[in-house]
Amino acid sequence: MFKILTVKDEVRVPPVKFDLELNEAVKQSLQETIEGKLNPDVGVFLAVTEIVNIGEGKIVPEDGAIFYPAEFRALTYMPELNEIVLGEVVDVTEFGAFTRIGPIDALVHVSQITDDKLAYDPKNSIFTGKKTGSRLKEGDIVRARVVGVSLGKGRSKISLTMRQPSLGALEWIEKGKKKRTEKK
Repeated sequence: MFKILTVKDEVRVPPVKFDLELNEAVKQSLQETIEGKLNPDVGVFLAVTEIVNIGEGKIVPEDGAIFYPAEFRALTYMPELNEIVLGEVVDVTEFGAFTRIGPIDALVHVSQITDDKLAYDPKNSIFTGKKTGSRLKEGDIVRARVVGVSLGKGRSKISLTMRQPSLGALEWIEKGKKKRTEKK
């Protein structure tokens, strides 16, 4: 889920930014240090949107920078359990499909792709349903549910499922809708 958070932190402003206006120097320093970084408690910092408050700076011995206590707003992304997400399949392997949801990749294990038995074509990196003929390949847009989130300093794991009604490749969902309207 995307959120805008208000954060208080100490910001290191290096000497090369001393000629900038203070707000701009603090914002640039924050952008360089936290944007694109993962914090297990809040998710991925996507953008520093606003500097709310800057306190009095301190100079630390043997460091030419000034450290400012600052309050700022940042756009973050943190997947939540049971959240429905849209993503793009970025890699298909024999054990599942890696799917980009927001700024991070998650795995749809082969057992969670569909109820149909799947055949994996390693040459073309495609899963094909044996009964339905439905295919899942790189570049497909999918709707999935988050079933596991483990964010940490080392390895992060996000697990998805598409084995529920109205989930799966958008192409499959549209075909299912057409079949249901044809039956009426």
